[in-house]
Order: sequence, then C-alpha cells, then structure tokens
Amino acid sequence: MFDNKSVLITGGTGSFGRQFTRTLLKNHKPRRIIIFSRDELKQFEMSQDFNSPQMRYFIGDVRDPERLRQAMRGVDFVIHAAALKQVPAAEYNPMECIKTNVHGAENVIKAAIEEGVEKVMALSTDKAANPINLYGATKLASDKLFVAANNMVGHERTRFAVVRYGNVVGSRGSVVPFFRKLIADGAEALPVTDTRMTRFWITLQEGVDFVIRNFARMHGGEIFVPKIPSIRITDLAAAMAPHLPINVIGIRPGEKLHETMCPADDSHLTVAFHDHFVIRPTIKFFRGDIDYLTNNIEEKGEKVEQGFEYSSGTNTHFLDIEGIRACNQKAYA
Repeated sequence: MFDNKSVLITGGTGSFGRQFTRTLLKNHKPRRIIIFSRDELKQFEMSQDFNSPQMRYFIGDVRDPERLRQAMRGVDFVIHAAALKQVPAAEYNPMECIKTNVHGAENVIKAAIEEGVEKVMALSTDKAANPINLYGATKLASDKLFVAANNMVGHERTRFAVVRYGNVVGSRGSVVPFFRKLIADGAEALPVTDTRMTRFWITLQEGVDFVIRNFARMHGGEIFVPKIPSIRITDLAAAMAPHLPINVIGIRPGEKLHETMCPADDSHLTVAFHDHFVIRPTIKFFRGDIDYLTNNIEEKGEKVEQGFEYSSGTNTHFLDIEGIRACNQKAYA
C-alpha cells in the first residue's frame, strides 16, 4: 500500500523513524519519504545512511503548524513519532512536554486534515494507560485527540488511529543501551530501581512491522496494542551481566512497577485479535457505526471479558533469561 505513495514521519530521525525508513525502502517503493524533525545534526547524520532519491529532509517542529502544513502537502500517509519521551525530564519540564506532546498532536491533526492526508498513525506508549506521570498523561491526551479527530473530518478522507506498545529494546535512552554502556565502562553493579519491576518487551523491527500492518487494518479511531512478552528487570540484568550484582536505587519520579496497555476500565471497549488488541473509541463518529470486530483486511476479533486488563505484571507470556538474550541479540543484529 506504500508503493508510489508519499510518507511523512514526524520525529523521523529517532530510532523508530530510521528503522521505519529502512523497512520502507527495502520492502516497498514509496514516491517520497519525508523526515520531519528539528535537529539538523541528526538529519545530516541520517542523510549519510539514507540518501536515495525518495528521501526528503524537512527541518521543523511539531509546535509550528505552518511548517507542518508545508511538509504535508501532497502526503498520503503520516506517522507521528515526535514526542518528548523521558519520564523524569517531563516531570521537571512539564510545560515543554505539553507543548510538544499535546499541542504538537493538535497541530499534526489540523495539518493532516487541511492537506488531505489519507491516513495518520500516531505512536503512543504503555505509559498512556492509567498514567501516573506527566509523560503518560500527555500521551493519553494525544491519543484522545487522534481518536476524536475522526469526528472532525466529516466526509473528508483523512483517518486517524493510534499504536500503543511497550519498551523498545535498544531504543535511544532506554535501559538496554544504558546497561550496555555501564558494562562496557567496567561497572561493578547494575542499578535497578525495584526488584519487582516488569516491562513489556518489543524489538524495534517488531514495532515497525506492527505499525505497517495497522495502516492496512485501520478503520479510523482504533488504539492498536500488540500481544508481546513481558520481562522482569532483574532477569534483564542477569541476562546482560550475570557476573554483576544489582544495586537497588529506588523508583524514579513518575515511574511505575508495572505497565498496562489495556486498562480494566476499557475492557468493555477492548477486542482481542490473534496477535493484537484493539481498544475501540468511546465516542460515535459522524460517519456512523463501524464494526471494529472485523478490520479492513477481514481479520475477526472477539470482545474480552469485563474487567480484563493487559498488564506487564500479569502477562501470560514472560521471557526467561535466555529469551531476553535472544531478543536483545535480535535487536542489535
């Protein structure tokens, strides 16, 4: 579906944007791939790796609505990956996080509608479900904006959906590269915030593939959640450095012991498919009722039981130490 199409990625110089671009160029024949981001150095560095004729690099910030409109002219598909993501940084800089994650989402929506974009997929996070930190709260607000945007379009063609998943193995600023650097620098112990902590675990390529499939699946208004394994943070430390002890340092500002992707309060809206869940919108759209039990590629799902919750702490699929090593190795292959 991406052949001869123009695709724009906000925050496109990040881990996801680079891997999405690599996958798109390898498996599809897009007309244009537009990398929209505010860091000129990262764009320069990315252009050294991705310099095919389809590539375009736009300096811009999602806080700037006019620049977004310019970048989206003639664009068919948008992936909104730009965000301020560091939990402690958001706690200390709340207004900056709100400007990018909430007002930026609003700007992306308005620009996409005005320029007649066909489909927009926004990347979310497990921290948006039952949020206790500002980052999660801003991403929940962003999710709500993208879902409700399907009501703003009326009879226009633009459709919006959201993808929500957990920790991405090896992404910038995440725990695996942090541990790898400590180990390489000769650390005598690995810092662990709490020995009970669990997290959902997904590789970058799995995240990219999930987003691509959901462009075909989407009606508009869905929150897509992949069925993925969990890990225990103590098992991660043991998998990466079995010779090192752990040093318990306490939970950081805004951090949870376990993450949730499908809250129990949304169980009446949640549909289970063979490899993912869909959280249906809470509101009805202008264009009428949509059967979210069957997606656009004719996959069929079933409603979950009332009270169902998809949490990293109660997940039925946990990776053991060897499984974590295999997953990490795959992520860095």
